[in-house]
Amino acid sequence: MNSKDNEVFKDLEEKYEKVRKLLEEDAKRDPETEPYRSKYLASSLLKDMKCILDKVLDDVNAECQDYLRYKAMLGAVNLNLGIIAVDTEELSTGEEHLTNCVDGLSEYSTKQECIIVTLTALNQLGILWSQRDDPKKSQAYLEKAEVLYKTYISEESNVPLEINNLFLLTDSENAHNSSSESESSLEQVHTLTLYYLAQIYSSLNDHVKAAVYCHTTLRRQLESKNFDPIDWALNAATLSQYFLEKNGYSQARHHLAAASYILDQYENEGNLSVGTEEEQEAKKEQYHHRCADVSRCWAKYSLTLLAASKERLMAGTDEDGLSNNLAEMQVSENSLASQQEVSELWFISLELSTYEEGVDTRYALVFEEARELFRHSRNWLSNAQTYYTKESHASDYVQIVQDMSQLYKNLIFFEDDKERQCRMHKRRIVLLEDVLKELNPQYYLLVCRQLWFELAETYSDMLEIKLTRVQETSDQQQQNAIQRKVHQLAEKSIANFKTFLESLKGTHSKKIPDPLGDDVMRPALIAHFYLGRLYGQLPTPDGKSKLENVKKSLECYQFLVDYCSNHPESEAQMQSELSVCCDMVKLLPLKMERLMST
Repeated sequence: MNSKDNEVFKDLEEKYEKVRKLLEEDAKRDPETEPYRSKYLASSLLKDMKCILDKVLDDVNAECQDYLRYKAMLGAVNLNLGIIAVDTEELSTGEEHLTNCVDGLSEYSTKQECIIVTLTALNQLGILWSQRDDPKKSQAYLEKAEVLYKTYISEESNVPLEINNLFLLTDSENAHNSSSESESSLEQVHTLTLYYLAQIYSSLNDHVKAAVYCHTTLRRQLESKNFDPIDWALNAATLSQYFLEKNGYSQARHHLAAASYILDQYENEGNLSVGTEEEQEAKKEQYHHRCADVSRCWAKYSLTLLAASKERLMAGTDEDGLSNNLAEMQVSENSLASQQEVSELWFISLELSTYEEGVDTRYALVFEEARELFRHSRNWLSNAQTYYTKESHASDYVQIVQDMSQLYKNLIFFEDDKERQCRMHKRRIVLLEDVLKELNPQYYLLVCRQLWFELAETYSDMLEIKLTRVQETSDQQQQNAIQRKVHQLAEKSIANFKTFLESLKGTHSKKIPDPLGDDVMRPALIAHFYLGRLYGQLPTPDGKSKLENVKKSLECYQFLVDYCSNHPESEAQMQSELSVCCDMVKLLPLKMERLMST
């Protein structure tokens, strides 16, 4: 390199160092009135650098030793200009710079000087088109980056050059950083490509492929040891919830075990005791918060498996009719994921047997198996409640209570003893009523509606058990006692359903909206269906009271029939209930006539 080239490199190095300082340090201190001040200053310097490099490249022959270095530097300048433009909401300008970067290096993209610059630019173009709500175009850029990375790995033996090191005044000792650091930078860029692809496939509704990319991202982060343990654990636990939706209980358990392992490792390594007192408190808060979130994911795992076991038995599915392992399932034709990719969703570098043992992945067939799932989920919910208290996180606390109620509801299915079924229903009622007392409907209306509805259903379920007992006993005194209990349960169920329906009424009209919103249509109609049945089940002392209850029952059934008649689109969601209601609106008037004639 001659003295003139040396001067050019020195000038570029100094300018780039100023750009880095502006972007990495000064930008954090920009005033609110000028949020992009440092970025604009950096952009101005980069434009100066672009002019210098354009001139140099005009004068340099492609055979020159430093030609590729200059090309890569120009690509890096265009890359930074593009990123700044996107950050400052100038998307078209950003696209132009990023495209110039990729196009300018296309002939040399797999060279050691250019690979990281090109991959980063392709990633940025993927992000840009995602922001423009064009996931297909984003996918094209990101998949191009994925293919380019694989090509470089298979064909190029030279160590890639980091972007920042392009601008270090040459000698190879300074310019080429250590092999491990360079390869680490390349791997980090590729991991980001996979992460972005996961988001894109999710937006394209190919959730299997998205899950594969999410898992691969997590696995690569583990292998590189370059990740935030708290974020990693939360992401692994979140991914487990997708596997749950697909009945992939083996994969879900594995990812939850990995999340717990990483969190335990983080604490055991003493990370919570590092830093100032304020920093330690912040770390502990974040740690306990995310531990609670992972606990809730574990709880949801067992609750979901318990509920699926119940549904499976109700449907009469054979024992081997459903797999609990995604690897054994046929990948949908609509997914671009391969069967091999789906079979490799494991963290083989982690020893997780301690965390997986004792947590079943099989569907429960008998009460004892269901009870184990129940206990596992309840324990994790109790753990979560140490962080999500009703005083500090009311909404989350209520959701945990609702999950506990659902645990009892699903376990009841496996219990044959009627008295024990009733005791479990009572526990549900205590849980729900206790939390309902603490909530002001003015601020928690949606949650209160859910609780009123669930309480009404629970009282109704208990009532059905009691009615069975009336039929099973011939002792008149015992029958009378049960009938009194039936009356109490019916009234409480009716009261909660009516409170739920009252909450739907308009402030001024005092009427139920017509049409009902999509989120409340089915619950509102189901409430009328239940009320029609409950009024018919209410024990009455005389014919007059009986007639009054039959009238109320008819009104409730008629409401559902009329609503579905006026809104045919609702029929699909109410088919079985509508059929019963149509029969009842024909039969109940005849029953009323008989009652009036006696």
